[in-house]
Amino acid sequence: MKILVLGSGAREHAIILSLLSEDADHEVLAAPGNAGIAQVAETVDLDPNDPVAVANFAIAEAIALVVIGPEAPLVAGVADELREQGIPVFGPGRAAAELEGSKTFAKRVMDVAGVPTGRARRAGTLSEAETAIDLFGAPYVVKADGLAAGKGVLVTNDREAAVEHARTYLDSGSVLVEEFLDGQEVSLFFVSDGHTVVPLSPAQDYKRLADGDEGPNTGGMGAYSPLPWLEETFGSEEDFVAEVLETIANPVVAQLAKEQTPFIGLLYAGLILTSRRENDNDRGIRVIEFNARFGDPETQVVLPRLTTPLSELLYAAATGTLSADDRPMFAPVSAVTVVLASENYPAAPVTGRPIRGLAEADAVAGVHLAHAATAAQGNDLVSTGGRVLSVVALGDDFTEARSRVYEALGHISLEGAQFRTDIAARVAQ
Repeated sequence: MKILVLGSGAREHAIILSLLSEDADHEVLAAPGNAGIAQVAETVDLDPNDPVAVANFAIAEAIALVVIGPEAPLVAGVADELREQGIPVFGPGRAAAELEGSKTFAKRVMDVAGVPTGRARRAGTLSEAETAIDLFGAPYVVKADGLAAGKGVLVTNDREAAVEHARTYLDSGSVLVEEFLDGQEVSLFFVSDGHTVVPLSPAQDYKRLADGDEGPNTGGMGAYSPLPWLEETFGSEEDFVAEVLETIANPVVAQLAKEQTPFIGLLYAGLILTSRRENDNDRGIRVIEFNARFGDPETQVVLPRLTTPLSELLYAAATGTLSADDRPMFAPVSAVTVVLASENYPAAPVTGRPIRGLAEADAVAGVHLAHAATAAQGNDLVSTGGRVLSVVALGDDFTEARSRVYEALGHISLEGAQFRTDIAARVAQ
């Protein structure tokens, strides 16, 4: 199958590596890709946010499937144009992608569909934001209503900081002020063809920059999968996934289909297992947010465990035939990823510095690298953004996976680099 993957980050690199690992003769292209992706697939100088350019390229190159990685092309309507041209595409249209593009839209859909989530108020002015901030109280949760590259959310006990965050994002739109929900967070992916929904395996990511969940929010500093501690509350991971499918994913997809905006692609449910239980049957699962694409860095630990061919899964979703296939299957291994970030990330990352030791890191047993922000400069690779690499390790258990991932990180040299040292420490103990 000839497949075009849109995007340039570690998520797209992980998708491409999964596609290429199949026992199939796939030809994979990436637009625009990055230096790491270019080592395994052909990269194309194509604007992934231009619907007409992407569709014309797909037609000219006889692309059998387009996989949209990041959120920007979805909100730009790239999937809509591809579908109009009869090209199978994995990714929702612009209207359905508003689940991520507008938190107000997502809250409305959840409310109509009866999906459990926290209370929230939309604010279009600073006065409205301050009223909502005082209504819900500390800890304060303020979110940019639109896309913010993973940096639009602030959770703080500092009222002044919450007000300032609202002020910043009100300059370009509205904000959502929400009640704080306390508990363990879980990321769970669902593949949908607009009607049928199938779950992948849950993961947990680490949003804060520093060890012990200190420092500012980031796009994600690491993740692990599966989540053995789910058994403590739900009996098994399978029972947890089944409940989320029944109470959250299916109702949302059904509601969007009812509104004539079918969700075809990857529904990312950011969940919290809150202890606020209204009765004995309420296990406290609440939706924090939805994304309309694979999450980063969770994709880097979910896909390496997937034993079902990814291409078959994505193509079935794109062509409306998910109901004919078995549920995705996963290997009983532990996966950990740690993100290597540039100096001064997430504020104003220092870029252009050489990265060395990648071959030695990649040679560690069970380890592979997913490039996020790298470029070739002569014989060197240099950093081009905040999150530079995802170092991924598989192991028979989390102790082995963690040992491998941090051994690999020890081989990598990038001036000023930062990474967390406590990813998956809890489940390895």
